[in-house]
Amino acid sequence: MFGIYVTHPQVHIDPDVPVPSWGLSELGAARSEMAAQCGWARQLTRILSSDETKALETAAILARPAGIDIEVLDHAGENDRSATGFLLPDEFEKAADWFFANPEQSFYGWERAVDAQARIVSAVSSVLDGHDPSRPIAFVGHGGVGTLLKCHLAGLSIARSNDQPGGGGNLFAFDLADRSLACDWRPFELWQGWQQ
Repeated sequence: MFGIYVTHPQVHIDPDVPVPSWGLSELGAARSEMAAQCGWARQLTRILSSDETKALETAAILARPAGIDIEVLDHAGENDRSATGFLLPDEFEKAADWFFANPEQSFYGWERAVDAQARIVSAVSSVLDGHDPSRPIAFVGHGGVGTLLKCHLAGLSIARSNDQPGGGGNLFAFDLADRSLACDWRPFELWQGWQQ
């Protein structure tokens, strides 16, 4: 059976609000509603989210069709970038390139990629170790740590080339039996579901 990692879609960017408190934009909420109408969303038996607002809002929409409650997953937040504060989009993309290209170094005080990877892998593994692999499960979070988790599951080196396309609202799937990557990034409202 499948597990999926879902990244929150588009957010309302406000430089005066801490990034973890940003919520979904109208487009992000609409895309989440479309994804919630997909068959895979109704199959979910558990959904876990980071504690950041945008992830919780996404998870709440996706949990509704299956009638399940959201569980908050500790240590599942995005890589800690608070040291630099808000960066304009072009500056952020350059910083993200550096973050992935230099996984064992810190970008001006950011959490290192290797540390963020160890954190998200540990958080997800702690859940899966006690989870029935016959029950579909979703983790909702963020693109950076999601990419680091995907690299781990696929046995790939940390690299920006493994990052999600399009800036959010994507998922990848993995086989719960052996935790191998089963589906690379797809827009979450377009994924056709588990294909064995």
